[in-house]
Amino acid sequence: MAARDISVLISVILIVAMLIIPFPPVLLSIFIIINISLALLVLLTSMNMKEPLEFSIFPSLLLLLTLFRLGLNVSTTRSILSVGDAGDVVETFGTFVTGGNILVGLVVFLILIIIQFVVITKGSERVSEVAARFTLDAMPGKQMSIDADLNAGMISEKDARERREKVGREADFYGAMDGASKFVKGDAIAGIIIVLINLIFGMIIGTVQEGLALGEAAIKYSQLTVGDGIVSQIPALLISTATGIVVTRAASDGNLGQDIMEQLLAYPTMLYVAGGTILLLGLVTPINDLLTIPIAAALIIGGYALSRAPKDLPFETDDEIEEGQAEELKKPENVVNLLSLDPIEFEFGYGLIPLADTNQGGDLLDRVVMIRRQLAIELGVVIPVVRIRDNIQLNPNQYRLKIKGNTVATGDLLLDHYLAMSPGGDDSLIEGIDTVEPSFGLPAKWISEENKEQAEIYGYTVVDPPSVVSTHITELIRANAYQLLGRQETKQLVDHLKETYPILVEEVTPTPLSVGEVQKVLAKLLKEGVSIRNLPVIFETLADFGKMSSDTDLLTEYVRQALAKQITTQHMDESETLKVFTLSGKVEKMMADGIQQTEHGNFLSLDPNVSQSILEAIAKQVEQLSLMEQSPILLCSPAIRMYVRQLTERYFQQMPVLSYNELEANVEIQSLGVVNVE
Repeated sequence: MAARDISVLISVILIVAMLIIPFPPVLLSIFIIINISLALLVLLTSMNMKEPLEFSIFPSLLLLLTLFRLGLNVSTTRSILSVGDAGDVVETFGTFVTGGNILVGLVVFLILIIIQFVVITKGSERVSEVAARFTLDAMPGKQMSIDADLNAGMISEKDARERREKVGREADFYGAMDGASKFVKGDAIAGIIIVLINLIFGMIIGTVQEGLALGEAAIKYSQLTVGDGIVSQIPALLISTATGIVVTRAASDGNLGQDIMEQLLAYPTMLYVAGGTILLLGLVTPINDLLTIPIAAALIIGGYALSRAPKDLPFETDDEIEEGQAEELKKPENVVNLLSLDPIEFEFGYGLIPLADTNQGGDLLDRVVMIRRQLAIELGVVIPVVRIRDNIQLNPNQYRLKIKGNTVATGDLLLDHYLAMSPGGDDSLIEGIDTVEPSFGLPAKWISEENKEQAEIYGYTVVDPPSVVSTHITELIRANAYQLLGRQETKQLVDHLKETYPILVEEVTPTPLSVGEVQKVLAKLLKEGVSIRNLPVIFETLADFGKMSSDTDLLTEYVRQALAKQITTQHMDESETLKVFTLSGKVEKMMADGIQQTEHGNFLSLDPNVSQSILEAIAKQVEQLSLMEQSPILLCSPAIRMYVRQLTERYFQQMPVLSYNELEANVEIQSLGVVNVE
């Protein structure tokens, strides 16, 4: 344990000891000086902090200092009543500070008590209550603001996490301050009671036990009591003042001294007014002019000096801004910063600004948060922050999504319309503007709000514009998730898995597989719509087969087979039947014979005419399944699955290609067609 920690523990134990064990007057004097020093240090610290959280230990420190002061009061009271002596410090405050007049000392003590209890402590307690209440009420709004900035790309995940922690710490701090202010109030009440006890019982002890006359006992114990009361109330007053400063301190760029000088002297003309008022006060009243004229002159001279001092302009002219920007662009550091690309960008024309403007009821930022959470659960990958911005180069109602700087899709929205899609494909029942649903390419119409109810009666699926664009964003990110998973993102997933499966990770990376090879396997799975959330199973498979082969295509096939239950469940329909179409034995043999083995891997090498024939046959089956309103799923043997995928992915990107080894043994398979060529 560090020496600082030990010293704090010893101090707390010493405070408790003061409540029980009598201390000699010399040691009490040392503790009283330490008490005053600590109170002064706390006051100066509170004045120099920029925001309350810089002094977050204050509530706990306030409790310890209050307990220390009460412990001193108990020890000095015991010393005064038992031996008639509480040390040089108490005696000095009882004689020198009060001028030897006990009544003056009592009056000074009472004034200190009134200032502390009625003015400072009462105000600090009220401010603490209000600050705690408003801080707790503002927490949801602050959290939503942080999420909005995160989704807009204005801050990073780390910044958002730090801001959320700060909001939580602020609520805890003001809640603690609300309770800690009660310590100061109780301390003031205890000070009054202790002084009364010292006075009453001191005179009783002096007259009964020491045989002093009542006047002598009153003088002796009143002097010690007043000294003890004042010497304890001065640090108490300093601590109360520090409490008031902490709870009334607003966040700023400077400390209390800087803010007072900058803001109080922000208007030099007011110094002229104040100086003239003081001068007039000396001239028209009996107040001595020698008192008012120097002060008035100092105010007027100060105002003149401040008005002549150069000021920082609150804003810059357009020419200065352009000139400053030109200078910034000349710096090599800024050129380097321009090379960065946002992983995901969503841009929209000025007509779609209400989508993202919360003041106009837009909830796009909240929808993006839900999209990222949904895809994280579905795909098992952390989707980067989506940077949302308006772009005046786009048409007013146009939007586009970019991934790593490349446009992957564009679309148009009519904010005052609804998108209606007919389940039967007959769009002639209602009037509207013909369009295409952007996510799935279905024919649709933009209809006015007046036709919405009629469209729903006819069985149309009616969707509002925010839902249209959020669905489009979801599908685009899902389809391009494999592009967002790089080596850095893979390393983060591996580190997260290592927290719970350290041995498993050590068997896979850095040997026999590098992070780059693991990334290729995961990206291939995502590209075919297979979730990588079940990382333990994936790594178990890589640990088993990674030592035998480093071919990422082959490893991907092994992983797919290990995820058979997941893949089967993903493609089964509501009747728990897997409806597929298959390749004929002839086609499978043609493809198996076309596999070429090289030192750089295995490739499918078919005659172009044969490839064309196979693709046309597949297209025919896909068309027939579409007429049957069935999603096409191609089932083939494990040996050629990845080569069939390579052949078809350019033309049938969304069509799943499965092998028999990727299906559960008990699943019911229904073949709806066979691919055959002449």
